[in-house]
Amino acid sequence: MTQLGEAIARYHKILEARPWSDLSWARALHERMREQNLYVGLRPISPVLRPHFITRRQYNTMSKAAESLVSAIDRLEQVALSNPALMSRIELLPGERMLAQVDPGYSYLSVTSLLDTHLNNGTLRFVQYTSDAPTGVVYSEALSNIFYDAPPVREFRKKYGLVKLVGTKPLVSAVMKAWKEWGGKGRKPNVAILEFRQPFLTTESNESLLIAECFRREGYDAEVITPDQLEYRNGTLQRGEFTIDLIYRRIRVHEFLVHFDLSHPLLRAYRDRKVCVVNNFRSEMSRKKALFGLLTDETVTSSFPSEERRALREFVPWTRVVAATKTTWQDKNVDLPEFILKNRERLVLHPNDDSGDRGPVHGAEVDAAAWEKALKLAMRSPWVVQEVTEPVRAVFPVLHHGEAHMREMRVDVHPHSFLGKVQGCSSWLTEATGGFSTLAGLAPTYILEVK
Repeated sequence: MTQLGEAIARYHKILEARPWSDLSWARALHERMREQNLYVGLRPISPVLRPHFITRRQYNTMSKAAESLVSAIDRLEQVALSNPALMSRIELLPGERMLAQVDPGYSYLSVTSLLDTHLNNGTLRFVQYTSDAPTGVVYSEALSNIFYDAPPVREFRKKYGLVKLVGTKPLVSAVMKAWKEWGGKGRKPNVAILEFRQPFLTTESNESLLIAECFRREGYDAEVITPDQLEYRNGTLQRGEFTIDLIYRRIRVHEFLVHFDLSHPLLRAYRDRKVCVVNNFRSEMSRKKALFGLLTDETVTSSFPSEERRALREFVPWTRVVAATKTTWQDKNVDLPEFILKNRERLVLHPNDDSGDRGPVHGAEVDAAAWEKALKLAMRSPWVVQEVTEPVRAVFPVLHHGEAHMREMRVDVHPHSFLGKVQGCSSWLTEATGGFSTLAGLAPTYILEVK
């Protein structure tokens, strides 16, 4: 049994023993989550009763590979901004392309980002990049603090060392470095956390409130706002009497342009360089899955540094935009539609933009007729085809209807990158049922060390 396997078995054995088997500690844990706004609706942000453990070697390997990949993505985006042919292959919407041409006032394309990673023993695959405020940073740090002193974890720590991972301080620091380069030296900005609010919600989301609190702890005035509250008057962006210097954007450009046009106060202030926006609108390029098609096309990346090209070869699944064209697969020339049809079980079709209603189609989960139909639909709009990466599965104890159950969960590890440097990570779990399940959420993540 591996070191991780032994540690997990020991933790599960602790849960089975008294006094922890009566689950009063678990109910107290959920109550603490509620007190600290670690709930989404009626559900705690973490459905599990044990942390996710990774080894120091796994963390270091993942961090090094992720930083090489983030560097390659930044390099590719910089090239694409001045190369219309490459830019067109990313399949941006017209409004997104227009905003990408606006100089944000600082050099970083993505101040904060995360990578969706399958980390399994000695294997590592990055399946998606999100240039966004890393979802889960504030939740994960809070969960880590709560779980660390839970009774079963204290018992577990008698034999194993658990290292907490940093979260909110690197996030605030990275945002403020962008602010200073933008021109904000010498003064503290007023920060607005920009989010959409669902029609049935009358208050800010818990995560946005927690992010605002992170900035306040560091001495900044911060408020959660929505786009419809913004006004731009006399060169100043405002929400009522609150003057806004820096926007911390938690809204997709695609979603924003569904509701507003390019004359919105935020976009006017952004173009006039009257407000600093993090992440800026250029970062939307990396939200498109077509970017992985460029990253895995060696005719595009042949001049990249060797370390970046190695990371792309080893850790990024082969990806192409679906089209009636010829391409390469493992150094062989292939007809792309024909290749997709003949290799159904090893491929998955993804919409280029994940903000729509349609989800991915896994070739191994449908028959040949359904696959052919999915391919025809993919040919009509921006979709990509990607080599399948097997998900990582692990068994976790969960508290469900007041009782503990062992459930197999899919585990996605998200290393958090701030200005290209990985500092911490979070773990997202989904019940591995193959169908719809409401059992999903974060697990606190620690580096495991044997004492």
